Amino acid sequence: PSVLDSFALLSGQLNTLNKVLKHEKTPLLRNQVIIPLVLSPDRDEEIMRQTEGRVPVFSHEVVPDHLRTKPDPEVEEQEKQLITDAARISADVAQKQIQSLNKMCSNLLEKISKEERESESGGLRQNKQTFNPADTNALVAAVAFGKGLSNRRPPGSGGSVQSGQPGAAAIIAGASGMQQVAMSGAPAQQQPMLAGVQMAQAAQPGK
Repeated sequence: PSVLDSFALLSGQLNTLNKVLKHEKTPLLRNQVIIPLVLSPDRDEEIMRQTEGRVPVFSHEVVPDHLRTKPDPEVEEQEKQLITDAARISADVAQKQIQSLNKMCSNLLEKISKEERESESGGLRQNKQTFNPADTNALVAAVAFGKGLSNRRPPGSGGSVQSGQPGAAAIIAGASGMQQVAMSGAPAQQQPMLAGVQMAQAAQPGK
């Protein structure tokens, strides 16, 4: 409630200030002149706090710079010179210069946007993953440990498995589920080898 009361008070004061400033009888602030009333060469902590440490003192030396309403005389001379040079150029020449400048700016913007697009696309290409880690892990587990392979053997396959390694039994059991196809020209009694273990060929021909 206290925060809401404070907010309502501030809102009402701001609305009143806006009404006063928008009133017809209120003079324009740009027509007002700021005059320093107190100048001191001593360090002022309040000014330090208000200016966030930029102005330590409010003396005769810094007042002309901080309360200046016109640019430096050198800047005024340069501005007058530029205005004089611009007045000497004809309208056609000025239009051509404007068009050439706009063309240069548009070309520069196109190059910048093209480089940004290329950098973004290059970053996406570098960050894009070209494989599935889950599938890779499943494939490695199936090849190395026989994980996920079926232990069932097709009916009629009377081949015996001989293995001296306990880890190879799962691989051979899973591999025996695949029916073998006899290749033409290959000897009928040839026995395939899988992971160094001899397997008997199935009695029934493969599909």
